[in-house]
Amino acid sequence: MNNRERPVIVKNVNTNDVVKFENLHSASRVLGLDEAMLTDVLNNKQKTINEYEVWYAESPVYDVIPVPIDKIVANDYNPNKVATKEMELLYTSVKEDKYTMPIVCYYDEDIDKYIIVDGFHRYRTIIEHKDIYEREHGCIPVSVIEKDLNDRMASTIRHNRARGKHEVELQANLVAMLKAGWSETKIMEELGMTLEEVQRLLGLTGIFSEIKGVPYSIEKQIVEAGEDEKDEDSDLW
Repeated sequence: MNNRERPVIVKNVNTNDVVKFENLHSASRVLGLDEAMLTDVLNNKQKTINEYEVWYAESPVYDVIPVPIDKIVANDYNPNKVATKEMELLYTSVKEDKYTMPIVCYYDEDIDKYIIVDGFHRYRTIIEHKDIYEREHGCIPVSVIEKDLNDRMASTIRHNRARGKHEVELQANLVAMLKAGWSETKIMEELGMTLEEVQRLLGLTGIFSEIKGVPYSIEKQIVEAGEDEKDEDSDLW
């Protein structure tokens, strides 16, 4: 996305009113401001224009879009197990409160699909419940991130860790990262974890030194643990 297409946020320094515009041109047109001067503010060549501060909306959540569910697919690296009771509670939440936050996706131009990074269970809710599908006209709000596969894997785990996801899921996530060629050091840096945390989750000190393909015993341990824990409560959001 080039700068002219990026969402722009404008703040009136006198009133503290803040408005988001879809792009630079719409901000210029609505506020009656010179587009070139707005660009100078955005490029930090001047601090304000008249009584306005202007900046690009950096966070993807400022640019949520509706996406038809047939253009959305799950990723292939994150386990998505949750108890039936928890899915029922999520359905009730979406039914009564509607969607209050978007799912997070990466847009793959090659297949023309949005690949889920976070929010798989909110996606499941609309595809499994006709009333939600019809109310939303077959679309779901999506926040799009632009990252390569390795960074998307890290983003998924950061989302999960921030919400206190069960360790069994985090274990499986880490195994997927190791299979993709990540080192323990890179995992530590990207996820904000200590070496001890990484190794504790994997259940084997120095596991990376053994990996070309992750030892079967570790994968089996994770799968079996997941089966034992699949009915426990887990945070859906």
